[in-house]
Amino acid sequence: MNSASTPAEDLGGPRRRRGLLVRLLEGVGAAVLGVFRAWMGVIEEVGRAAWIGFWGLANAVIPPVRLRLIAQQIEFIGVQSLPIILLASIFTGAVFSLQSYRAFVTFGAQAMVGGTVGVALTRELGPTLTGLLVSGRAGSAIAAELGSMRVTEQIDALEAMAVDPVSYLVKPRLVAAIVAMPMLTAIFDFVGIAGSYVVSVHVLGLTEPEFMVRLADWVDWEDIWTGLFKAFVFGLIMGTVACYKGFYTRGGAKGVGIATTTAVVVSSVAILVANFFIAWALP
Repeated sequence: MNSASTPAEDLGGPRRRRGLLVRLLEGVGAAVLGVFRAWMGVIEEVGRAAWIGFWGLANAVIPPVRLRLIAQQIEFIGVQSLPIILLASIFTGAVFSLQSYRAFVTFGAQAMVGGTVGVALTRELGPTLTGLLVSGRAGSAIAAELGSMRVTEQIDALEAMAVDPVSYLVKPRLVAAIVAMPMLTAIFDFVGIAGSYVVSVHVLGLTEPEFMVRLADWVDWEDIWTGLFKAFVFGLIMGTVACYKGFYTRGGAKGVGIATTTAVVVSSVAILVANFFIAWALP
């Protein structure tokens, strides 16, 4: 004979189901809020970085100009980056010529090596590789330097002395990055083509007219100016990201390391993304 269930037992099932539904809704709500907070954090970071870049560029035409600081940063970003740029450009042109020759020789078009390498270097490889290399060398150093100044309260001391830290610290580095990057790209293009010439003519056996005629026919000023414009944008990206990450560093020595690593990663990815959109927009 079955015993009759009590009222509490009758209500147990619906209560459990309601509790399960509440927990499910709470989990969905927490996930949505987490995604929303993450996107808000990204938007906030982009806004801060844009403010640093805009205010740094605006200060470029507002006295004091600080030419000595700008020259020091051009020397650091530009001149001190020359060894790695020269080494990378020589072997980039050389290996690109080697691989292009191996592909073109199969259908008797090896004379196209000079033009192919010239267009690839001036439009794509020159500015992109220069941007990545300078971001890894100078961008990381800028973020580490400004980050160290932030955690040791040197930036706060500048503000206490009524010195605008953006004008004193960010402006010289940002202007120097914008000026130095196209110059380094032009050097990369020239040395890369020279390396391609040496490999093509003296190693692979192409004649000098075969290389030079195709190079002159295919590479025009539009290719060169497109690459230099990309370098200008990449310099702006690198300088803005590195200054932003260093300027807003938190967490002591560990925070400086995180800011340095993040500056290199973010600027490198941003350069690659910007390169795609510029190549898409420009003919």
